[in-house]
Amino acid sequence: MTVRFCWAIEASEKMQPADHDDDQSGAFWQRVQTVVSTQCTTHEQIDDCLRSFLEASTDGFLDTEYDIARCCYRLIDSPLFLQNKDYVRRQFVYCLLQEEHAPVLHIVTAVLLYDGRSDEAVFEMMQTEGAFARLLDLVQGNKDDSTGLHRLLLELLCDMSRIQRLSLDDLATVDDAFVIYLFELIEELSNDANDPYHYPTIRVLLILNEQYMCYAVSPELHPTLTNRIIKVLSNHGPAYRTFGENLILLLNRESALGPQLLILKLLYLLFTTPPTFEYFYTNDLHVLVDVIIRNLLDLDPGSDDEDHPDVSKDGGGQRALRHTYLRVLCPLLKNTQLAHENAHYKREELRKLFCLLVNRSSFHFSPVDETVVRLVSRCRQVAWIRDESDHEDPVSPPTDAHVAKRLLGMNLAEAGESSLSVLDVSAKVEKEKPMVPAPRRRKRLQQQQSKETVLLRVSPNNAQNGERSPFDDDNNEE
Repeated sequence: MTVRFCWAIEASEKMQPADHDDDQSGAFWQRVQTVVSTQCTTHEQIDDCLRSFLEASTDGFLDTEYDIARCCYRLIDSPLFLQNKDYVRRQFVYCLLQEEHAPVLHIVTAVLLYDGRSDEAVFEMMQTEGAFARLLDLVQGNKDDSTGLHRLLLELLCDMSRIQRLSLDDLATVDDAFVIYLFELIEELSNDANDPYHYPTIRVLLILNEQYMCYAVSPELHPTLTNRIIKVLSNHGPAYRTFGENLILLLNRESALGPQLLILKLLYLLFTTPPTFEYFYTNDLHVLVDVIIRNLLDLDPGSDDEDHPDVSKDGGGQRALRHTYLRVLCPLLKNTQLAHENAHYKREELRKLFCLLVNRSSFHFSPVDETVVRLVSRCRQVAWIRDESDHEDPVSPPTDAHVAKRLLGMNLAEAGESSLSVLDVSAKVEKEKPMVPAPRRRKRLQQQQSKETVLLRVSPNNAQNGERSPFDDDNNEE
């Protein structure tokens, strides 16, 4: 039976940047390699090797993130780990739950993060062992860490929560104080959009929002669950506008399917919750409209056809992405400052976009799907977007006849009609003279008939009783 324990490491001041010569560095990596290459047959021997590994890795030789990752992969790719995966992983999870020493926590967090990114079973094990609440405490307690531990904890929390549904008990441990802590962290780093803490912190908030939305599908089963992200922004939105600015910035830069959907889902909630209707600055809304117009135009309406195996993995979800963009666009145009008088932005460009989305067909000539038509119709009903001509020409999906005429120059309605009657055709056939073979063709036919005659001719001498052979050629008669 596995017993939880914490490896005792005497390293109070270790893992600090220091100057090392090549000989010392070479000796260190040789030491690590020797430890992870040890053959172990019992759990006690494995525990001794893991202690030795942590002692070596916190001995002050790992000065950069690259060195830490290199050291972790030495263990992950070693026989010690590969032959005892489940046990070693569980021991590292137990160490994460109990360890308080920052240098050891740094290595343990890095090992779990890098191993989990190649095998999600690590994150599932962490969930089973109740590591989520522990990670929340560690993230809040290591804010001032300068060695990169805080960022690794954020990434581990994010990746663990991304691949699986959290339990209600886990979500209950997320309180307003933790969410406010993350928003304040973003505000403190607002002067540097490229700061490495920015993206992991925003991703944690986006994934927590996704977890809340998963349970919001059936609110009658979870009446006490509150979306803390929306709650904090509803009560203190103006104080945390840097988060909104970064959302639009990330949406503008992001090309992967998953992150775009996470951002759009949070934007939808912000634009459909009255207290957050005007959370964004007007200029930021203008940028968001530009981004949505561009991305909707860039999405290929036929790229997610399941019958085409050459479509990229992300391309298979472009239909869902296109629907989500349109679902966000409607409340954006209807509920925000863009609906105010004299604040309408790019009305004509939006109307052209809607017309194009409805009438544009995919590469295999099929009409746009009905969901797009319905969502576009909803957007065109926004007061400042609607035009008088919309009532006369309601939005409707193009028929097969329209698609054929536009793309192939065909008119299906006239395809079955003919300007000639049956009598006219018959008269023309009757008046047509039989075709006379060409001279060369006639000569060839005569030669062929002559050969056949020779083959079938029977000599009259073979006739019996003086009778003439029925096969005798009439031309030989005198």
